[in-house]
Order: sequence, then structure tokens, then C-alpha cells
Amino acid sequence: MAAAGLKTVILLSFVLAAGFLLIILSCALWSNWLPLLVALTFVLAPLPNALFSHCGSDEFSTLEDGSGPLDLGRFITSVVVVTGFALPLVLAHSDVIRPAASAMSIIGGGLVYGTILAYSAAFKQDDSEFD
Repeated sequence: MAAAGLKTVILLSFVLAAGFLLIILSCALWSNWLPLLVALTFVLAPLPNALFSHCGSDEFSTLEDGSGPLDLGRFITSVVVVTGFALPLVLAHSDVIRPAASAMSIIGGGLVYGTILAYSAAFKQDDSEFD
């Protein structure tokens, strides 16, 4: 935790709060709570990647890029992320939500997912025993 300190946590929490604020405002300003589904998809997006990252590898394997479960986790994560970006666009196209609500929801969802990725990259722990 030497590389990522308190300033990183404060910055990431500010960006996460701004993302959720944009998503909630996209719902509350136009009295339509369907864009709140975007927050759910972006919060759940890293879950398959995290679950499948520990499957299919052992201590003796050196080739992690060819792992089937790891690729499946990345694929499911990418499907959920694309769904999070496409859902507001489809809802706006079908006139269920306003285009401004769609834009605010996409920007807020991108901030939420970017914060989750930045947090996992900043606080990633190495599995080495001899450091």
C-alpha cells in the first residue's frame, strides 16, 4: 500500500460519488428511475472477471493468457460493460428516457466503472511470497 495512499482513496471516492450523483440525477431530474439500472450493471461488471481470475490456474502453469475460465470471465465482463453503455442508448432511442438522461447515465456509469478499475489497479497485491 506504499504506492497507493490516502490521496488515492480520497480521489477515487470523490470520482465514485460524482458518478453515482450523475446516475441519480439522470433519474431524479426527469422522474424516470430506469437509468438506475446502469449503476447496477457497472457495479456488477467486474464480478465475473474477479471470480474467474482464480479458476484454471495452478502453481506450475506459466501461460495464463490461454486459460479458458479467465477468458470466459473477461468475455462476461465485457458483455456486462457493453450492456451498461448500450442500455441508456436503447432506452433513449425508444423514447423511454430523455437523451440528456441517457448521456448523464452513461457518463456516470463510466465514472463508476473507471473508479472500480482504478481501485483494483492501485491496490493490486502481488502473490509472490519472497518480496
